[in-house]
This record gives sequence, structure tokens and C-alpha cells, in this order.
Amino acid sequence: MKRVVITGMGIVAPNGTGVEYAWKNVVGGVSGVRKIDCFDASDLPCQIAGVPVVGDAPGQYNPDAVVDTREQRKMDKFMVYGVVAADEAVRDAGLIEYAGDKNRIGVSIGSGIGGMQTIYETCIDLHEHGPRYVSPFFIPKGIINMTAGHVSIRYGFRGPNLAVVTACATAAHAIGEAARLIQHGDADIMIAGGAEGAVCKIGVAGFTSMRALSTRNDDPAGASRPWDKSRDGFVMSEGAGILVLEEYEHAVARGARIYAEVAGYGLSGDAYHITAPASDGEGGARAMMAALDDAGLQPSDVDYINAHGTSTGLGDMAELTAVKNIFAGTNACMSSTKSTTGHLLGAAGAVEAIFCTLAIRDNIVPPTINLNDPVDEAGDFNLVPNVAQKRTVNVALSNSFGFGGTNASLVIKRVK
Repeated sequence: MKRVVITGMGIVAPNGTGVEYAWKNVVGGVSGVRKIDCFDASDLPCQIAGVPVVGDAPGQYNPDAVVDTREQRKMDKFMVYGVVAADEAVRDAGLIEYAGDKNRIGVSIGSGIGGMQTIYETCIDLHEHGPRYVSPFFIPKGIINMTAGHVSIRYGFRGPNLAVVTACATAAHAIGEAARLIQHGDADIMIAGGAEGAVCKIGVAGFTSMRALSTRNDDPAGASRPWDKSRDGFVMSEGAGILVLEEYEHAVARGARIYAEVAGYGLSGDAYHITAPASDGEGGARAMMAALDDAGLQPSDVDYINAHGTSTGLGDMAELTAVKNIFAGTNACMSSTKSTTGHLLGAAGAVEAIFCTLAIRDNIVPPTINLNDPVDEAGDFNLVPNVAQKRTVNVALSNSFGFGGTNASLVIKRVK
């Protein structure tokens, strides 16, 4: 079986645009959650979210530096996030001047929700003014596969082109499926990940009506608190994470920098409930074990787990139960970087796969911030409370679970 390695990475996140900026803040426990200022949220129970900070200073989100403003008018914001992150990843991988066969470079970028704001605004225009006010760009701005389309067109990548849509497991599935395309010989390189831009009034209102979101409006930075007894829901965020995956021998031949290897991919379905996981986390556990089996590894080989860990009552406990059942007695530790970034929904799995890769590179595991009063069920399991920990990380596992009972796990390991 062909080996798949990571040769480029890009991030747009609430606590940093650019991989190194986001990573520094995640390791330092710096939250990207703040009061919503991109629309009037004063009549909503939840008035906080994680949105990239716009500006031209290092670490801030400056889409105009990457995407022409005229092109941005043809794109929903989730697509712009995806293109900005992809540009960083493609440049990081040294593919801008790539002279090889671009028919062998594909794109696999998904979104959990897609162009929600575009759809919302267009529905208002249609209702208030009639069909002549519907933009000709409405459809290509709203559909989920267009991030992959824009990236493909921008760089001339003519290989497999697809978009995964599996709620909050989207980006992990997009990466896993991209890796399989390389393993099966359909591509030498895949640009893979997820993008999300659902922090808008209808998006926040929808999740609020489910009572899924934190309403800790007076303490935005403290709102996302996985496994803490006082958690009251997750925090919506938006942005993108993109990885360049490459067949190992191909990467070596062109002298690419190799960060780590995507060694395993597992996926499963709960067949239980449209939004809630089974209390024992059985579906997630099967995804984790499938990923380890795919990698040819045992639970004892895992050093770090980046949890789905959204800060919800049911989800946190189901995942904790599953992880303890599998990794009890090992040296594995687990943290949730969503405590600093919030939940990037369909982009989360890619952002967190990047954090796993950097944990391996730097031998440091990022903290679960706001974890001041852990649930009793945590026991002595190391959830990396509040402060990053220096430790050897050779193998990391990244979990992403979504509505509808869809689960994905990725195993990332050091290349020796």
C-alpha cells in the first residue's frame, strides 16, 4: 500500500490565520472566542462565536491579499476561507512552481453547511423583491463543492475533485478519502480539508434553538470548556484548514519537506440518533479502532489524542467513555483544542489534524483550557488541563464526530 505524507498546511482560524500563528495561540491557551460583531446578535441567547480577526497585521485574516475582491463577490465567505488556507498550504508544499503532471494533483475540500449566509440573503431578496433580484452567482456561491472547484481552477489541479459533506466530521473524512485516492493510485498529491462560514444570524439562531450553544456571553474566552462540570454547550466558529497530502516516494523524489504521515483512517456510523451520540461512544470507538487497525498500530502506540471535545454534556461524556475504554492503562493523553478555537464545524477535523501534526513536530501537546473542575468520570486520565505539556509525540489520533451519527478518526505519525 502506498504511504501518504503531509507536505503542506494552511489555516484560517479564530485565534490566528497562518499555521504558526494559530499554533502559537493554541499552545499558549489563547482563545479566539469573542462577542459577535459581524451581525446584530443582541436578540439571541448566544452572542459569542469564533470568527477570524480581519486585518493586515501578521496572524490576522486578510483575504484581499490572496483573492481578488471581484472574485470574492462571486464566493460565499466559506469559500474565501478555504482558498486563503489552501494558498498557504500550496505555497508551504512548494507547489506554486510545480512542473509535474497536474492531472495527478486533486482536491478534496468539504463543508458541513456551505453557503448559509448566501442562501439566507438570497431568500430575503427573492421574497421582498422577486426573482429578478436573485444573483446569477447564487448557485455557485451556495454549493459546497465550489471551494474545491475554486482551488482546482486557481492552481490548475486537474486530478480527482470532490467535496465531502458529513457535518462536523467533514474535514476528517475529506482527508481520509483523499489519502485513499493516493493509496489507490488515483493521484500523487491531494489538497484536502474543510472550510466553514456559518457564523451568521440564521446559523446561530438554528443551533441556539437546539440548545446546543454556550450562552456564557459575559465570558467569551471561558465559554468553550470541554469536560468541565460547568460546560453549557459548544461555541460556533468559522475558518478553514487545508493539508497537502502526497505519496511518500513522490514527495521524496521532489525534495518536499515532510511533516508527518497519515497512517490510518477509520470511519463508522452510530445508527442511534440524529444529533446525540450513544452514551458509551460505541460508534466513535469503532472509528478509532478502525483507524488504528488501518495504521497497523495498537492503542499503546498512541501518545496524543486530539478529541472531538466540543464542550457539550452528552458528546464530551460519550467520547471520554470510549477513549478510556480503549486507552486505559496506556500513556496516551487527550486534549480538546476546541477550547481555544471554538468549533469550526466542517473545518474542525482539518484544523485539528494540523495541530496533531505540529504536536508531533514540536513534541508538545496543546491544552484543554477552561478545564478547572473536571467531570468525575475523568478520573486520573490526562486531559492536559489549562497548560500545554512537553512530551514525546510519535503517534497522534484525531477524532471528528458529526450529526447523523457519522464518525471519523485519523492516525498521524512521525516519519522516521
